[in-house]
Amino acid sequence: MTGTWTTFGGDLHLDLTERRAGGVGLRAALEDALREAVQDGRLAPGTRLPSSRALGEDLGIARNTVVEAYGQLTAEGWLSSRQGSGTVVAERSVPCEVVRRTAVPPGPQRRSVRHDLMSGRPDLSTFPRTAWLAAARRALATAPHEAFGYGSPLGRIELREALTRYLARVRGVRTDPDHLLICTGVSQGFGLLCAALRERGTRTLAVEAYGLPPQHAAARAAGLAVHPLPVDCDGARVEGLHETRGAVLLTPAHQYPTGAALSAERRAAAVRWARERDGYIVEDDYDGEFRFDRQPLGAMQALDPERVVYAGTAAKSLAPGLRLAWLALPDELLEPVARLKIRADTMSPVLDQLTLAELITSGTYDRHVRRCRLHYRRRRDRLVAALAEHAPHVRVTGIAAGLHVVIRLPAGSVTEAELTARAEAAGLGLSGLDWHRAGGEPEPEPGLVIGYATPPEHAFPAALGALCELLRSTRGG
Repeated sequence: MTGTWTTFGGDLHLDLTERRAGGVGLRAALEDALREAVQDGRLAPGTRLPSSRALGEDLGIARNTVVEAYGQLTAEGWLSSRQGSGTVVAERSVPCEVVRRTAVPPGPQRRSVRHDLMSGRPDLSTFPRTAWLAAARRALATAPHEAFGYGSPLGRIELREALTRYLARVRGVRTDPDHLLICTGVSQGFGLLCAALRERGTRTLAVEAYGLPPQHAAARAAGLAVHPLPVDCDGARVEGLHETRGAVLLTPAHQYPTGAALSAERRAAAVRWARERDGYIVEDDYDGEFRFDRQPLGAMQALDPERVVYAGTAAKSLAPGLRLAWLALPDELLEPVARLKIRADTMSPVLDQLTLAELITSGTYDRHVRRCRLHYRRRRDRLVAALAEHAPHVRVTGIAAGLHVVIRLPAGSVTEAELTARAEAAGLGLSGLDWHRAGGEPEPEPGLVIGYATPPEHAFPAALGALCELLRSTRGG
């Protein structure tokens, strides 16, 4: 849902698609888009906006929706409306810098960007809205009355049964509905796990030397010391586990962010360590469905369901805004994690659980994942081909899988700090490899983590072009 309209200052493009894909209502999406245009200076003070009728026609939305959005922004002070003069941007509303500082969450990229290539995000325009709505209607029509009351902290039985069958078939996970817990995103599930492990006496969590800083912070917040394990082309070097006791967090199917798959020998060695040391492995299977060159590796959890906690999510296959994830728990961790879940929020929202269960059991989810797999494989192929043509001095690492790649530049050509600064100046949203480092020495080759799945399809060519231009400028330092 996009539109380009002419103000006294020139054309202005508004794109509501991503906001709508994230679950934002139509009027709220329009308000956000206009508010952002004022904040970042695209709509200067005094700029006259089009009539509600004209803007509604351009965007393909009802005139009343535009009228209500104008009214809300006028009440907030962003716009000014005078009879006979139309609606204009107010002289000055909220100071833009204050808004940017408070509205943007912390992370490796804080400033607004023209080309978003941040990793860990799917293309939100692929969210199957029509199928989701149809599944929600079917789920509502058939759900028992008791489904909308207080229920089990493990989550709705319909979703746990559907996931048990789906995970066994697609990922080889060995579990049952009574050992699955539905949580509000993997971030919540991981926090609950860390707290449960701490209660059990665990003091150290081994992590891959490169991973997600928010997960490292969550472990420390739960009172666990973080012990980094080196990573190479075969994944985490698990021989380092013999220096510690407790638990380890791994991304065996597709190491985040370096892109390696944990070798069979290292998988077996990690499970032996867990058995011998009374430890646990937390398997984060964040994008396990998306292997492009062969069938995805099965989940590590199948090697020992009593020593491996399996964590999966709908954030990459559907959308992170759904806040739907799941843990397959061993017997000893089931009660403490469920108890902590009750303390955290009692239970996860019911309607989305019922909808996802319907989507899975109907086969719609499988078809959607297959479409996304093809979509992301093509994206990755286009990225690799463009880099080979326009930046042959860089190296793409990792297996053909997931939603991102790591690209390496020759050692000594440019520092990673210089590289990310150039990207920021060029309006590229991406992160350096060093931001993901949990400890140890930085890599000699500077690296960038490129989320090729993030932009909607219409924005991908421009983002790819901007990335190639940035990398061309690094040739020769």
